[in-house]
This record gives sequence, C-alpha cells and structure tokens, in this order.
Amino acid sequence: MSARRSRVSVLLGGAPDIARSLLVGLSGCWAVPGDGVTAATGRGPGRGLRAVRRQLHDRGAALNELVTEGYLVRQRGRGTFVAERSSPPAGTGAGARERSAACVMHGQGPHQSAVLDGIESVCGEEGLRMFLSNSKGSKQAEEHALRLALQTGAGGVVLYPVDSGSDSPALAELARCGVPVVMIDRYHPESPSDAVVFDNYAVGFGLTEHLIERGHRRIATLWDETDVTSVAERLTGHVQALRKHGIPVSPELTALTTYHRLPDDRRLTMLSAFLDRPEPPTVLLCANGHTLAHAARDLSVLGLEVPGQIELAGMDDAGPFDLLPLTVAAARLPSQEMGRRAMELLAQRIRNPDGPHEVRHVLLPVEIRTRESAQAYLRVVGASEARPAREPVR
Repeated sequence: MSARRSRVSVLLGGAPDIARSLLVGLSGCWAVPGDGVTAATGRGPGRGLRAVRRQLHDRGAALNELVTEGYLVRQRGRGTFVAERSSPPAGTGAGARERSAACVMHGQGPHQSAVLDGIESVCGEEGLRMFLSNSKGSKQAEEHALRLALQTGAGGVVLYPVDSGSDSPALAELARCGVPVVMIDRYHPESPSDAVVFDNYAVGFGLTEHLIERGHRRIATLWDETDVTSVAERLTGHVQALRKHGIPVSPELTALTTYHRLPDDRRLTMLSAFLDRPEPPTVLLCANGHTLAHAARDLSVLGLEVPGQIELAGMDDAGPFDLLPLTVAAARLPSQEMGRRAMELLAQRIRNPDGPHEVRHVLLPVEIRTRESAQAYLRVVGASEARPAREPVR
C-alpha cells in the first residue's frame, strides 16, 4: 500500500448517491490505494439523533456495496481502505473518458448554436458522446457543470466561460486530474488552458479604422459583458486605431461599462448623455448584436433616425437577427469554425494524454462586412416628437 495516509470522508446524501460519487473518486484522482475511508457525520443544529443514524446507515450501506465490488477493502481492527486494483473499474476509467466530452456553454443565440454545430460535427466524426450544459451566465452553475463533468468521467471539456476570472476550484480539480479543457470565445489569462478565440484585437482595430475612413471621428462604444478577455482585446484594438489616426481618446466614449444590461430607463439616460454633448458621437460601436438591437430600439425612442442622424456598427454578429442591414459595418464571426477547432483540439488531447502539454491558443480571423456588401439596408425611424431633430451625420 501507499506510504501516504489520508482519509476520504463520505459526505453526500443517500446510499446510491454516496456510492456513485465515491466510485468516481476512487476511479479518478481523489484517492489512491491505501487511503482510509470513513463514514463520519456530525450532529449539526436542528438535526435529530434519528436523522444522524439514518445518515450513518446510508453511508455504511454505500461502503458495504463498494467493498463487495472490490473497490474498498476492510482490515480487521484498522478500518476501511481503498483497494489495490490492476485496472480501472469498467465504465469510469480512462477508456470511458476517451469516449465522451462535456460541453459547458454560456448563453444562447445564433452564435452559440453555430458553435455547438461545429462541436457536434467533430464529436460525430470522432465517435465521442457529448454532454451539454448551459451555465446561463451563472458562475455557480458553471462550477456545478464542471464538477459534474469530472464526476461522470468526461474525457475532456469544452468551456465557454462566464467570465475571465481564474478563481475556479472545479477547473483546478480538472487540471489536477489530468482532464483537458479547451476554452472558447474567451479565456482565463492566469490559468494555463488551451483556447480557441477570435482575433478580437483585429475586430476593434479594423472596425474603428473603417469608421474613421468614412469620416467618423467621434465614436462611442456600448458594451455588454465587461469582465472577459474578448471585450478587453476589442477595446484595446479600438483605442490603438484612434491613436494611430491622431484622434484623442475620450474616457467617456471609451469607458468599459455595461450598456446592454442596464434597465431601459438607465440605457436611455446613458444614450441621452452621449447625444447631449457639445460634440455628440456620430456612430455607436456596439459590443455585439444584442447590444446593437437595444441601441436601435433606444434611438427610435429618442427620436433619432438610423442611418441619417447617427450610425450603428457591430463588433460581432452574435445577435437576434442579421445585423448588417442596420449597420455601417459589422464583424462576422466564424462561430461554427470555432466549435470545430475547439473540439478537434480537445479530441487530440483525449487521444494523446501523454503528448506535448504546451498550451495552445488558436486565433481565428474575423471578416469585417460593410453596408456596401449588403443587398439592402434597414432604417430606424424615431418618433419625431420624442427629441429635437439633429443634423444628419457628416
């Protein structure tokens, strides 16, 4: 047995859940042969003796089941320990991990659907089962989905992170267990992990240059999420393009604060503050399609026409509809290609767990589409009484 001595406490609910959760740990990286296993419990506030006895009974039953199946061994007078095994238990070891992948998505819409199409196509080609979860913007839900991926023996994880924060105990546990993770769309700068992302710097830089070439020098940015690497890189590209062309960087017009997630009245107040400046912006550069859709609606409420009195541009086309007819320019994301490349990279990691471990970041080019390339364009016409008329954009 191992000279290392630790004790694994069974701390979950009923007997079937205990056995299943502990089995994953025994088959993975939570325990090694020789570790002691206990069914300890505590009598916390509000818990009667009957409840404690029931809990001990369930945990004892779980341990008995695992002893019978050979995962644990009892030594008289010493206790219960993790058994020596010549091969991983069927269905939960390395072989099972090689045949499945977990996909933890963030949000929903055409962009996410296209990413999933790419992931699913590669899973089909590789013969991998895919388990899908949606964090719906919740860091807690993301952590739960990552832990579930580990407990169910997923061979690897494709993760669309909620944010760029690196404080994730579940990701740390996956790394410790050798389960590969490929992030998409954004990444954790302080966590070494593979990632497939768009060239977001080029998005901010290229769109801004195009707007400047069309005569725009007062460009206001409208953001959705703020604590993600994709947004930070787009803002950096935008600012660098302004500086390249000798345009002063306005802290008010480039502030990294959310617009999309504000209540209706606060969004209108924010836009009104822009438009009431002595030199108001001539174009609103929106973080994504959902933000652009909000901006178009809010401008109509304020009585402005788009295009004409002000223009809209989109940093990506992830939104509820095709943005190009509403914009002077918009970036087109290769979303399906992102899903394919991420799953191909993950499949390679799963097939070759002992291969090179250098972190890889795959950068996908993004196409900038302009109004001239659209077959037609749309106009947003505001209520004439809502706001005094403005001069057309020049």
